[in-house]
Amino acid sequence: MSDADPRLIPEAGTHVVPDASPRNGGDLVVETLEALGAKTVFGIPGQHALGLFDAMGRGNLHFVSSRVENNSAFAADGYSRATGEVGVLFLSTGPGALTSLAGLQEAYATGVPMVVVASQIPLDGLGARRKGMLHQLDDQKASAANVTKSQRLIQHASGIPSAIQDAWTEAISSPQGPVWLEIPQNVLLDPIMVPPVEDALAEAADNPPRVELIREAVKWLESAKRPAIIAGGGTRRGRAEASLLSLAEKLRAPVICTPGGNGAFPWNHELSLQSWIEDRYMTDVLEDADVLVVIGSSLGEVTSNYFTFEPRGRIIQIDAEPRVLESNRPGLGIRADAGQALAALDTAITGTGTGTGTGPSWHGAAPEDVVKEALAKVTARVEGQDLAKELAFMADIREAVPASMQTFWDMTISAYWGWSCWDSRGGQFHSAQGAGGLGYGFPAAIGGAVGLETTGQPSRVLAVSGDGSAMYSIAELATAKQHNVPVTWLIVDDGGYGILREYMVGAFGQATATELARPDFVKLAESFGVPARRVSPGDVGEALSASFAADGPNVVVVETLLKMFGPTHLAD
Repeated sequence: MSDADPRLIPEAGTHVVPDASPRNGGDLVVETLEALGAKTVFGIPGQHALGLFDAMGRGNLHFVSSRVENNSAFAADGYSRATGEVGVLFLSTGPGALTSLAGLQEAYATGVPMVVVASQIPLDGLGARRKGMLHQLDDQKASAANVTKSQRLIQHASGIPSAIQDAWTEAISSPQGPVWLEIPQNVLLDPIMVPPVEDALAEAADNPPRVELIREAVKWLESAKRPAIIAGGGTRRGRAEASLLSLAEKLRAPVICTPGGNGAFPWNHELSLQSWIEDRYMTDVLEDADVLVVIGSSLGEVTSNYFTFEPRGRIIQIDAEPRVLESNRPGLGIRADAGQALAALDTAITGTGTGTGTGPSWHGAAPEDVVKEALAKVTARVEGQDLAKELAFMADIREAVPASMQTFWDMTISAYWGWSCWDSRGGQFHSAQGAGGLGYGFPAAIGGAVGLETTGQPSRVLAVSGDGSAMYSIAELATAKQHNVPVTWLIVDDGGYGILREYMVGAFGQATATELARPDFVKLAESFGVPARRVSPGDVGEALSASFAADGPNVVVVETLLKMFGPTHLAD
């Protein structure tokens, strides 16, 4: 008689296969994912999903087991951002599926391609015919509807390969994003007659711009005297960097990058306004443009400097998501993949400069001089706000981080500084600016490092969190240790939710509920077997350099109170 936990025995009507050799629906999932090129899966096992995990034992997928499903979603997100490949997430039914949703919201808001495979109760329990089953939801797919591009329920094993192939195609087609599949327990476990999956093909759907819209945009740009460009996250997702550089140089148009677009344009280029998107001096420049090209951005809260942006010129907005177009400002909306749209504009505009042949002129000034002056004003403003510690802290981190290293930033004061001042150089800058949930940095960095290792790239990455956001993902120290992930985690400990404290003091004169009891992060990391050190702010660069040279995960803790640069609309 078996001593197995009866809670793990499938419901009546499902068939457990005692012989490991017969294949089942779980095998079809694994075989199809492998055929599509998947190498790594993130997630946590669950009762209804055991068929998936049993099948992985017969396949070649590398499984990274997180400790909380939300962090599994962040890890799959980080894997995709770091590698450019599709992130794959396995979820159990009910509580496991629901716990992942905040992580999926970030991937959906940022446009990260993911395939999510969630288990489901057996088919005969769906439709509320059998209430009270463990993990049961009335409509699990509906819970995912706000945070995924689409949701599918697979009711027969024969439909698994095509459904996964379709989901993968949808995930990589612009606008990219996570796609949800769910498979009942019995469909995963029952023996099948379907032969092994030999190949699967998923090609991104073409999303070119309409010809007449490009023609009209070219007319606007060729007559513009003060063109400027905002490069959002869609620029990076559309791999449009080369076209952006070429177009900007032809137009002699100043370019500013949003937090999501950080790295889309060379930081020190003479036309680069860098990423000071929240500074009023930069808002002034953008407002003065007579034609503003907005690529892969909704002109939302951060990009519009908290909706203080009042453009006086015409706007050309390019985005793959039609709901974004003109959602905040009227303009010429071009629904298209950013890479294809910018390539079309770059091809159509062949001359150097714009206008009547004299080139662009910002009220008599060359655009390069306008850029130089705006950056000088920003520097003077920030340096005049008693922020020497903050400036030195960010500079020390930047100096210590190798030029090609990818970095992952949580929603913390350091990340808010990074949004504006971080030169990503040859690495990539990743943050949770899409949905803005806490806890992104460390699990996303774990996924990024795993992905880089899998693809044979330099894999050491940096995660940056505050003490408040660190507690959201502290359990993933076990994941990092278990898989010996090469991630360095910088925790900036200021005793609470620092940015919220600053907001409340600024708005109300005092902060409420922002102070936190927290652990000794060094001892806690060491209890997981992860090396850790506590250093002063002035020693952060040296500590990071030493940590980058080590093997596996490690933690650097800095206890300091950082301030944000002053509200730009009040600073002058």
